[in-house]
This record gives sequence, structure tokens and C-alpha cells, in this order.
Amino acid sequence: MVRLLQDPRKAGQPLLVLYDVQDDRRRTRVMAACKDYGLARMQYSAYQGKLTRTARLELETRLVKALGNSPGTIMVLQLEQAQLDTATTIEQLGDDDR
Repeated sequence: MVRLLQDPRKAGQPLLVLYDVQDDRRRTRVMAACKDYGLARMQYSAYQGKLTRTARLELETRLVKALGNSPGTIMVLQLEQAQLDTATTIEQLGDDDR
């Protein structure tokens, strides 16, 4: 059973994590960190969720360690709930997804 590093019942700010990491092992560490904090994968290299300020800082520290000296970029964006409420999502399922 996975133990989340933040209680999902705690209020938090919407967060978006985007990354482009070349090294497979480092990329796996970035993905694991996002999952450990309860973020949901929305694309191959994007996770979203809600984190408290403390959890966000912990996650950012872990992401820095995960990337190490490898080439790559990780962006952590804090959003406002209003941005998500007014966002438009366009999704087209491929034949394999139906």
C-alpha cells in the first residue's frame, strides 16, 4: 500500500509539475516523487494536484535531488483555484483508448 507524504484531506493550493528529464532513472525518481505526494498524472510529463505550502517545499527539495546534475528542467507552478475552474480541457481518445 502506498503511503502518501501529504494527507489528502488537508487543504492545499492547486499545483502543476512539468518536467523534461533526459535520464530514465532520474525521470523515474521525479515521477515517483510526484506520486508520493498524491499528484495525478495528466500527461506523460505533467502532474497536478493540491499541496500545502510545507508539502510543496518538501516536494521541490526532493525534485532537486531527483534531477541531480543531469540535464533537464522541472517546473513547479502554483495555480489559483479560479484558474482551474475556468480552464478548458480538450481531450480526444485514440482508438486504443476506447
